[in-house]
Amino acid sequence: MTLEQPPQTAGGLEWVQQPESFGAEADLQYGLELLAAAKQGRLGPTMRVYRPAPTVAFGQRDAHLPGFEEAARRCRELGFEPLVRKAGGRAAAYHEGCLILDHVEPLADAIAGAKRRFSQFGELIAAGLRDAGLLAAVGEIPGEYCPGEFSVHGAHAVDPLRRVKLVGTAQRVVAGAWLFSSVVVVQDSAPLREVLTASYDALGLDWDPATAGSAEDLVPGLSVATVERSLRAAYSGHAAVRDGAFGELMALVPAPVVVRVQPA
Repeated sequence: MTLEQPPQTAGGLEWVQQPESFGAEADLQYGLELLAAAKQGRLGPTMRVYRPAPTVAFGQRDAHLPGFEEAARRCRELGFEPLVRKAGGRAAAYHEGCLILDHVEPLADAIAGAKRRFSQFGELIAAGLRDAGLLAAVGEIPGEYCPGEFSVHGAHAVDPLRRVKLVGTAQRVVAGAWLFSSVVVVQDSAPLREVLTASYDALGLDWDPATAGSAEDLVPGLSVATVERSLRAAYSGHAAVRDGAFGELMALVPAPVVVRVQPA
């Protein structure tokens, strides 16, 4: 069976590495500012790639549960910044052992292909992970955190029935542009399981901690750099990928300034 591929990106895709995290909240905000720049016609197809600060990104529904404040407190105790993202889904955790891909493109009718992008980019990312040596596929696994139809999971080589979630995806669509974000868990899964267990317990949500793992759990020694190279090669089948300079991106879309209001 031939997998449906994402439409080719006209004019190529700028692959831009953010050298370090701005901080949990500012990193999340910067993706939205890139989306706004694409909508305004100031930014072409761009892939922003970075390793994030320790974060637990809660969904909108999580924030309305009685246990949310307790969940946020537990996150902070474990060294993770609790945030509420604009996209849907449940709580997802990530840190420096993860790789985040923020893919932004201007498109006049961005809403029309929204669901199709989940399927197409999920398959593309899974192909990139297979190139890195993983047994990766698209599909929700029972009991996974932040469950999604188009999650990317990996299977253990010795016991293929043991599967862990490796990639969660989210999308933000506005009139004239879209932002497709993918969180790839590459290394150091133990702190993620710990903070997710604490958070989901406070929220009263059921899940199976065995579904939280990393690429390195399945292929020992796998590095973030190796996974990024494989994903970039996979995206090269979708677009003419070329290196972009982060300084030039920052000149076009400045880093966000996050102002925290201290309680009185």
